[in-house]
Amino acid sequence: MDTSIQMRESEDSANFTISDFKRSCREIAEEFRQINKQENIRVISHLDADGISSAALIAKALNRENRPYSITILQQIKAEDVKRFSAEDEKNFVFTDLGSNQISQFLNHFNGKRVFILDHHEPEKSKNTLDSELLKTKNIYHLNPHLFSINGSTQISGSGVAYYFVKELNKENEDLAHIALIGALGDIQEPLSSTLNSEIVELAKKHKKISVTKGLKVFGAQTKPLHMALVQSTEIYIPGVTGSESGAIQFLKQINIEPKNGNNWRRIIDLSEDELKRLVEGIIMLRLNEENPEDIIGDVYLLNDEEEGSTLKDAREFATVLNACGRLNRASLGVGACLGDKRLKSMAVDTLKDYKKELVSALRWFEQNRNSNNIIQEPGFLIINAEDKILSTIVGTVASIISKSSIVPKNTFVVAMARMMNDYTKISIRYSGKNLGEDDYNLREIISRVIDDFEGEAGGHIHAAGAYIHTDKENVFIDKLKVVLRRFSIEEKID
Repeated sequence: MDTSIQMRESEDSANFTISDFKRSCREIAEEFRQINKQENIRVISHLDADGISSAALIAKALNRENRPYSITILQQIKAEDVKRFSAEDEKNFVFTDLGSNQISQFLNHFNGKRVFILDHHEPEKSKNTLDSELLKTKNIYHLNPHLFSINGSTQISGSGVAYYFVKELNKENEDLAHIALIGALGDIQEPLSSTLNSEIVELAKKHKKISVTKGLKVFGAQTKPLHMALVQSTEIYIPGVTGSESGAIQFLKQINIEPKNGNNWRRIIDLSEDELKRLVEGIIMLRLNEENPEDIIGDVYLLNDEEEGSTLKDAREFATVLNACGRLNRASLGVGACLGDKRLKSMAVDTLKDYKKELVSALRWFEQNRNSNNIIQEPGFLIINAEDKILSTIVGTVASIISKSSIVPKNTFVVAMARMMNDYTKISIRYSGKNLGEDDYNLREIISRVIDDFEGEAGGHIHAAGAYIHTDKENVFIDKLKVVLRRFSIEEKID
């Protein structure tokens, strides 16, 4: 691989860098093919929808080659995890949707093994960690879009990287594009307009795995009663309707849409074309004071192999199911659902109910403790220290929901914390008011700056980032966090 390829910023070089990325996929796939087919492949991936989709893509590709493998799903990968994996007897490792922030640890600890890192998060940046030739001498093969000036936050997901890898491993795997699409939707990469993401959509259409229509980007269009789909619309906030069942019913009456057909609740997919038009126009009117009122409308990706009316029919809902499985420590159900196992699909869908209960419980705890010492709100930021009252695996989702609601003003940093096992605390940071771009705040850099003094580690993207610290450092961490966020809030006011 050409070591002269460094991080390039020019849009004019996009085609060149994408071709380089694909060439790297081919080269790394060729290295993988050298592994004896009798040797086990150790697959380690992230617990969110993107990570589970990534693991499923690798699993499907290995199944087709009759290669043995085992999968482990992690909440995040720490330096101590890399060291632990390196001590295993396994010879071959594939890390998906994680690993790029630990390259130096791989260099330090992995000897005499093959390591394939397929990730889209910002990589650790140093002379050694960006030197592909040095990595190859240690049998470490690193595939990451950022190395080719492709933005992993918006232009390709972890499952997208895994997809391009397995496609080069065997052309037969081209028909797995729909799994990468689910991962991208789960990683909030819409609109899927970048060259790589749009190519994945086209390949999924080519193999007749998806149908794309314009519609409401509301969870539950296939399955939920119409009014409840609106009540539970947290990703796209609807003032006066989100979170209010009576508000949703009243809204539907105002726009002359009957929520029931006889004794049965109607769903979004049951509406006539005229009713759907009125619903869309009504929601946009309610959202006129939001940043992008028309965000409620967009491409809807329907999975052709799933039954009409199924929770898994809409690729966005499929991604939510995968996220639920990962967050509740049932990732194997999500992988099985991606691979088409009917029994595991059913169990995965059931997991979604438990996940929703956990989220409701977490948000209820937040509301009940707004005036406690666990919640700190100042102009420009909100810090929630849930301690052990909220699952650490859902704290990022809680931060996202709050940041997209009317609970906090626009242009507010939302930081949520919850305790993990082994005396660590998980931290997630989000930003309310707008989608962050290249010229805005980089949440990963902000949280990295804060944890420098706490022997913690950070990762993520511009618009969603996380970290972990030792639990006994929570109070001093919060003190430093407040100082840093106050500074950014002042800068926002000056601008």
